Amino acid sequence: MSEQQETGTGTGTTGRLYGVGLGPGDPSLMTVRAVEVIAEADVIAYHSARHGRSIARSIAARHLRADHIEEPLVYPVTTESTDHPGGYRGALDEFYEEAAARLAAHLDAGRTVAVISEGDPLFYGSYQHMHKRLAHRYPTEVIPGVTSISAAAARLGKPLAEADEVLTILPGTLPEEELTARLASTDTAVVMKLGRTFPTVRRAMERAGRLDEAQYVERATMAGERTAELAAIDSDTVPYFSVTVVPSRIAARSVTPSEAPAAEREAGEVGEVIVVGTGPAGPLWLTPESRGALAAAEDLVGYTTYLDRVPLRPGQHRHASDNKVESERAELALDLARRGRKVAVVSGGDPGIFAMATAVLEVAAQDPYRSIPVRVLPGVTAANAAAARAGAPLGHDYAVISLSDRLKPWEVIAERLHAAASADLALALYNPGSRSRTWQVGKARELLLEHRAPDTPVILARDIGGPEESVHTVPLADLDPTQVDMRTLLIIGSSQTQAVRRGDGTQVVWTPRRYPEK
Repeated sequence: MSEQQETGTGTGTTGRLYGVGLGPGDPSLMTVRAVEVIAEADVIAYHSARHGRSIARSIAARHLRADHIEEPLVYPVTTESTDHPGGYRGALDEFYEEAAARLAAHLDAGRTVAVISEGDPLFYGSYQHMHKRLAHRYPTEVIPGVTSISAAAARLGKPLAEADEVLTILPGTLPEEELTARLASTDTAVVMKLGRTFPTVRRAMERAGRLDEAQYVERATMAGERTAELAAIDSDTVPYFSVTVVPSRIAARSVTPSEAPAAEREAGEVGEVIVVGTGPAGPLWLTPESRGALAAAEDLVGYTTYLDRVPLRPGQHRHASDNKVESERAELALDLARRGRKVAVVSGGDPGIFAMATAVLEVAAQDPYRSIPVRVLPGVTAANAAAARAGAPLGHDYAVISLSDRLKPWEVIAERLHAAASADLALALYNPGSRSRTWQVGKARELLLEHRAPDTPVILARDIGGPEESVHTVPLADLDPTQVDMRTLLIIGSSQTQAVRRGDGTQVVWTPRRYPEK
C-alpha cells in the first residue's frame, strides 16, 4: 500500500515522508524496499521509551550511516499514570503533535524523512500517528513490513487460518468480557499487547474455552525468542513484545482426526453435550458463545433445517434428522458424548423454549447418561425477535403458550389461554398452525375475545430474520386463521397495548410498563 502526494502546502520543494516497516525483529526480514528507503533518507526517525533504547533502531542499525540525522521520538509516558491535565491520552496527543512538528521542519527544509517502525507501520504501529498528521501535507509512501503475527505463525509452524476460517486480531488491553466474547465467537485469533494484560488474556482464553488451543510466542525472530503452550506460561515472565495465537482448527483436525479410534481415547474419557440456540434465523442472531460452541464441536446433531444454518467445517460430523424425533436426537448426542465426543445439539431460537434442551435433559436424567456433562447455551427466542420487529408489545408482563396439541391436549391449552387472558397478560403464541392443524387459531381467537376488546392489536410475525420476513398488525376480531402457518408467531396485546402509526407511515406496537391503578 502506498500513498502519494507530490506537493506540500508550503512554497518550493519539500522533502518526502516514508513510513518504513522493518518486520518483526530479525534484520534479515527487512524488505529490499525498506533498505533502499533508509539508504536514500536524510533523516531517520524512530520512537523510543524514556530509557532511550529503540527496537526499531536496533533492527535497522546496520543500515544507518554516520551522516544520517537521527530523530529519536521519546514517549513522555509508558503507562497510564501521568499528571498531564489531559490524562494519558492528552499527554500522548501533545507528544504526537510535537513529534510531527519536528519532522515537518525537516520536510519543509527539503529533507527526506524515514520513520522506521518494527512490524508494519500501519498495523498497531507508532508511525500511523505521524501519518495522520503529515501525509496530507507532504509526498508520502508507506513501506509495508512483516508483522509479528506472521512471524509468530511461522515460528509455531501452524496455519493462522484456512479455507473459510475467520481470523480475529485483538489487543490484550480490551476488557476481559469483550476478549472472552470475541475469542468464543471466532475461528482463529491472535491477541497482541500482552505484558501486564497477560492474566486478563489468560482468563479470557479459559472462559472462552480456547486455552487448550492457545499458543504463546515471545520476541518472534529476535534474540530471546520463546514459544510454548499458553497454559504453561508464568504471567510474571511475559514481556510486551509477545502474542498468543489460537491457530487454525482445520489444521488441528487434519493432524488429529476427529473420529479417533476407541483405542486412542483415554479409558472412560467422556465428552460433553452443548445444546446451542441459533436464534430465529441466520448468523446475525447467533450469540458469540453459541458461535464458538458450534465451531468447536466435533459432532453437530439437529433438525435438518437448523443444521443448514451452521457453516460447514472440515473435520466435523453432521447428524441431521426429522423434526419429530427429538428424543432420538438427544440419545444420539449423549451416546456420542459417552464415546468422548464434543457434541453440539443445534436448536432453533432458544433451546429452552419449546425446543431441544428439555429433550436432551430428559434423556440425560436416565441411568446410562447421568454422568455426561450437558450445557445449555441461550439463544434469541422467536417471541423476542418478533416483538423487536413490531416495537415493544411484550414490554409488560406476558405469557408464552404453544398452540400445538401434539404433546398436550387442547383442553389444557384452552385453560391456559383463559387464565392468561383473564389476567390481562400479553401473549406470545408459538406453533399456532400447520397443514395438519388448521382450527386452533380460530378457536384461540374466540376464547381471547371473551376477555379482550375486538380492536386489541395482534401481531402476525412470519419468518423473522429470514428471506420471507413479514410483520403486520390486525385487530383481534379480524385475525384470519388462513394467514397463519407454522412459521408464524402471534403476539396478542393486553388491554393496555398501543398500536400507533408514526410520521413515516410505519406502525409500532408497545405495551406500557406502567399499569393503571384500580
